[in-house]
Amino acid sequence: MLPPDDFNPPVGVAQALQPGLRRIVAPNPSPMTYRGTNTYLLGTRGIAVIDPGPANPAHLEAILAALAPGQQVSHIIVTHSHLDHSPLARPLAERTGAPVLAFGGPMAGRSAIMEQLARTTPMGGGEGIDHSFAPDITLADGETITGADWSLEVLHTPGHLGNHLCLGWGDACFTADHVMGWASSLVSPPDGDLTDFMASCARLAARDWRVFYPGHGAAVDAPHARLDWLVSHRLSREAAIVQALSDGPTDAATLAARVYADTPAALLPAATRNVLAHLVDLTQKSKVEPLEDLQADARFRLR
Repeated sequence: MLPPDDFNPPVGVAQALQPGLRRIVAPNPSPMTYRGTNTYLLGTRGIAVIDPGPANPAHLEAILAALAPGQQVSHIIVTHSHLDHSPLARPLAERTGAPVLAFGGPMAGRSAIMEQLARTTPMGGGEGIDHSFAPDITLADGETITGADWSLEVLHTPGHLGNHLCLGWGDACFTADHVMGWASSLVSPPDGDLTDFMASCARLAARDWRVFYPGHGAAVDAPHARLDWLVSHRLSREAAIVQALSDGPTDAATLAARVYADTPAALLPAATRNVLAHLVDLTQKSKVEPLEDLQADARFRLR
């Protein structure tokens, strides 16, 4: 994690990042959102608002105040339906008449195993889901969204959430919560899927990016190095979990307390969800198995 003074922009102020792109940080700082949600304004005439953010009237007014004479919001694009990214989409649409675009509702894009676990087991999860979210226009992987002076490539990148999107803009990519510079992403089954997360990392790594614009924190100026770190970080956590299980069967919460020994107590519940995501992934790889039904508080052992 970066030191806290490395990224501390003024909240509610549109700051230019490069020609045709501005960022407004929402007033929702927390241990899970860092300084707040990054809302991006793309374009110089018809503006795409990427991730309008939480249901905060002051942030809505900040977005509208950032529009210069002759500018109007033409698209409202939501990368995923978490409460820090999507709720302001509908109020912004009502004020501007622009449509809301996304991959789908909060359950869209779930993998088959996560869909099965959601239906059949007490898996928990559901942290921060915007259950009321529904886009006006559903986006498909690989399609292009075109504005007055910009275009975006839609990249379905499930992992953090099934309906998560990244958006390619030339050699830049809006990576939302999939790749951030200040922290790794929460992956909490059945909404998040670590197997999908790693596949999405590989998909992004196959492209030649100059910069990532994340959902929280500063721009990532070394995209491929950050992706390498994220993959290595997840693999090191996996190795630590397997090593801990060599001492005998146990559950995700106990493993989290051991594997995330340097994590503040307030973040251990999130760490437990990440460990559970690893355990589901390792079960799918036939490296571990649950002693009971595959569920949140199950004990696991090595196979």
